[in-house]
Amino acid sequence: MYKVIGIDISKASFDVSYEKTKGKFYHSKFDNNARGFAKFRNIIDTVDHCIMEATGPYYLMLACYLYDNGVKVSVVNPLQVKHFVRMRMTKAKTDKKDAAMIALYGQSENPDLWQPDEVQVMQLQQMHTAVEGLQKQSTMLKNQLEAFSQLPVKEKNVMGTLKALLKTIKAKIAKLEDKMLEIANNYYRDTFFLLQTIPGIGPKTAIVLITITNNFKKFDDTKKLSAYVGLSPRVYQSGTSINGKGHITKMGNKYVRKLLYLCAWSAKQHNEQCKVMYDRLKEKKKPERVIKIAIANKLLRQAFAIATNCRVYDKNYEYKFGF
Repeated sequence: MYKVIGIDISKASFDVSYEKTKGKFYHSKFDNNARGFAKFRNIIDTVDHCIMEATGPYYLMLACYLYDNGVKVSVVNPLQVKHFVRMRMTKAKTDKKDAAMIALYGQSENPDLWQPDEVQVMQLQQMHTAVEGLQKQSTMLKNQLEAFSQLPVKEKNVMGTLKALLKTIKAKIAKLEDKMLEIANNYYRDTFFLLQTIPGIGPKTAIVLITITNNFKKFDDTKKLSAYVGLSPRVYQSGTSINGKGHITKMGNKYVRKLLYLCAWSAKQHNEQCKVMYDRLKEKKKPERVIKIAIANKLLRQAFAIATNCRVYDKNYEYKFGF
């Protein structure tokens, strides 16, 4: 009989739990380091299944260790576990209890097995996150400069410092983006080229799509990818009295949604299928923002079809490949 082991992980330690008998759980706590991993490995059988949440970067070292040692491991969205706990009306909130709830979630849902991304994709992920953070700093500095420039008295040291910092950050962003471009060309040349044949998708968006999908190996259909990005439609309807407006879930990657939304501005003019969609929705008097989101979702479907079928974009392949 295999065990479904729930793992609640934090920066310094992780709690593990599994159901020994109905309603009774084993619990233990280990350090979140190599020594703790080795101790934890001693209580795991080869048939066991470990479940953990994707909590920032803290889960990754343990997940990789388990994967490398042939242990089945699943990494799930914390929101899924949160909703599962709410359904059970559990009131207690401790690390020990959380580990037990994750174990029960694993027993109930049997989530897909996890495997690490490629090394180059991990590098791209880190650089992408760093660039995003630097861009936020750049925006903050620009806003400060703009605000100070409106004052009657301008402190030269402050203005000079802010300008120097802004210049340095821009240089760092450019350096990281060049490195990302180099990795994309060296390791994912075919996918990188194919994605850019889609009118509306440029090199930056192509790199980000390769990064979040592990070169389109992470998802086996467009619905899962759309849900991951947060472009899946959500219907709000109940009985005959409630029929609210539909919205996208917005539970996915905000930065990718923003990029695809910007791509939609170009796609509505140069991408034949997106142009047809734009005209059709415009005729139905849909708001501009709603149309752009629909086009962003279509671009995502096109990207998935092009990358997984290894075909250059062709508007005539819409029905064959599900653009």
